[in-house]
Amino acid sequence: MIDRLNRDCFCISLDRKLLAHALESALGQPGLYPLVQQRNPYLFSAQPVFVTGRHAQRMRAVVQAVEAVAALPAYQREVLATAPAAAQHHPGNPGVFLGFDFHLEADTLHLIEINTNPGGALLSAALARAQRACCEEMQGMVPSAESVDAFEADIAAMFLREWSRAGRAGRPERVAIVDTAPEAQYLYAEFLLFARLFERAGIAAVIADPAELRMQEGWLWHRNARVDLVYNRLTDFDLDDTAHLALRRAWESDAVVITPHPRAHALFADKRNLALLCDAQRLQQLGASTEHASLLARHIPHTEIVTADNAARLWIERRGLFFKPWAGFGSRAAYRGAKLTKGVWAQITQGDYVAQALSPPGERHIGDAAAPQPLKFDLRAYADSGHVQWLSARLYQGQTTNFRTPGGGFAPVYTEPSAAVTAALQPRPMP
Repeated sequence: MIDRLNRDCFCISLDRKLLAHALESALGQPGLYPLVQQRNPYLFSAQPVFVTGRHAQRMRAVVQAVEAVAALPAYQREVLATAPAAAQHHPGNPGVFLGFDFHLEADTLHLIEINTNPGGALLSAALARAQRACCEEMQGMVPSAESVDAFEADIAAMFLREWSRAGRAGRPERVAIVDTAPEAQYLYAEFLLFARLFERAGIAAVIADPAELRMQEGWLWHRNARVDLVYNRLTDFDLDDTAHLALRRAWESDAVVITPHPRAHALFADKRNLALLCDAQRLQQLGASTEHASLLARHIPHTEIVTADNAARLWIERRGLFFKPWAGFGSRAAYRGAKLTKGVWAQITQGDYVAQALSPPGERHIGDAAAPQPLKFDLRAYADSGHVQWLSARLYQGQTTNFRTPGGGFAPVYTEPSAAVTAALQPRPMP
């Protein structure tokens, strides 16, 4: 049923007028929709991706298993032993938002990577507000306004939980959303949405380049205003860049609550961890339950760190492998083994890479029945402390997601309605 829908359903679910309203209403601002149209023409797909309730539940189980394993003291000692110096600091707060990226082909579900600053959460919420059912049978799959409201409320509450778990009392007065040259970032529109989300929660918000920050008298400042919490969208995961010195000093001295942060990246998003998470025997030696170890071994493609000892074998096996840098992001410097040249291979063997067994993405046909266009898709689970807040998809052509494919971009996930799925999407109470 679900495979047939992904193959044969060509109905348009996106209502562009509703999307414009969603981007420019309560959480948006005037002019945001034209900005997205101009800068991000392939940001939103007009058609949904269909997923069974069983697969949605399995993704949640995998997320919970990863969270349980990452909390084990022995696991933390193992991964932090080779982590950068910045990751050794423990501020108390675990870090907001993990993005769990899955490939789903037929009945095969694989977790291919975990990210600590995944983009697209509020954009996916806006997209969900712009959906319409093409027929009565689809009505139960279209995200409800109530579910989107709950998701947005949980995002705001998540940052307040970070504040509390870092040992702070009350509420932050000012949040800085930080990235390099933020107005030039592809997802700048989402920074604007986050600023509005914080402002609606009664928290002042600023979008800032890290060069605009400074440490003074034990506090982090943006221009003439003190910053209490940083929503960190930088891809300098260890805060090692000299341009990020103020932020690094604030991190080391707990002058501000930073989230996500270097420790979260080391525990979850360093791709070397995948080589450990797919090894059931090693996980059990570290204290993981048989259930969690077995679940992760089944759903994480075999991954190993590229070394001088295994390089010759991996070159022979390369056609069945995908190579990724340990601290990579956005598919940069990632290579499918079948397309490797000897020159690129030399760089891989000299760099910090993992080799992961190929896991084919799913396929969604768009266009019309007379001339269907097959696109690949991956699934992203936005999660906080083991709780999956939202499921989204990305449609694309090529080796990896790129937001350059006509008809591609973020797509809503339509899931078979069930009581269990509905309950799992409900917001959690504040601690």
